[in-house]
Amino acid sequence: MSVPLVAVAHGSRDPRSPSVVRELVDSVAARLPGVEVRTSFLDLSEPSVTDVLARLHAEGHREAIVVPLLLGSAYHARVDLPGLVDEVAASHPLLRVSVSDVLGIDPVLERVALHRLAETGAEVTDPRLGVVLAAVGSSNAGANAAVARIAARWQDRFGIPVAPAFASATQPDVPAALARLRAHGATRFAVASWFLAPGLLPDRVAALAGPEVALAAPLGPEPRVAEAVIRRYDEVLHALRVAS
Repeated sequence: MSVPLVAVAHGSRDPRSPSVVRELVDSVAARLPGVEVRTSFLDLSEPSVTDVLARLHAEGHREAIVVPLLLGSAYHARVDLPGLVDEVAASHPLLRVSVSDVLGIDPVLERVALHRLAETGAEVTDPRLGVVLAAVGSSNAGANAAVARIAARWQDRFGIPVAPAFASATQPDVPAALARLRAHGATRFAVASWFLAPGLLPDRVAALAGPEVALAAPLGPEPRVAEAVIRRYDEVLHALRVAS
């Protein structure tokens, strides 16, 4: 019996977000024939990750690999998800659950984000362009610093000002990032999206950026994102096989 893959996203009150997540997970499933691939959420959307794992146990599975569809390693990855997995372990001790790394700062996902930016018509070769890299934001300084490192890499690579901005929990916000870009000489602006799916926080970014700023779409159910999910699954599967 193959080891099921349980993709777990944050969840949202905005129905667009879980819809995109389900589309992404369907794309993962299409690439893994013979593997049970399930969608789950930490909060706000259904089904919950605990319910999905319990269902797999009831169906006779004794192993599962959880892949967090998170772009940063912060509270949800470090605290929420481990706590929920421990809860399942306590109630279903015969089910061994392994958790992969988050999607995180993956070069392939960076390329997807740049592709989404190019779709807006923004040209990173334009010396007048300034780019805001917008992300969720976290109370975890390391997660925010990882986004800032992407912005720094893009700035070095393209020779244009690139500033991180966060939709919640920390600074700089979008207006502050735009002000920083103007101070560095930019006269045209675009926002690159470090979000997996549309929702309330990407909408907040759009509202703060204003209608004259080119706004990239979230990463979405793009094939390269699905392949990143599968890589996280395969990494854990390989480790399990080596261990056994």
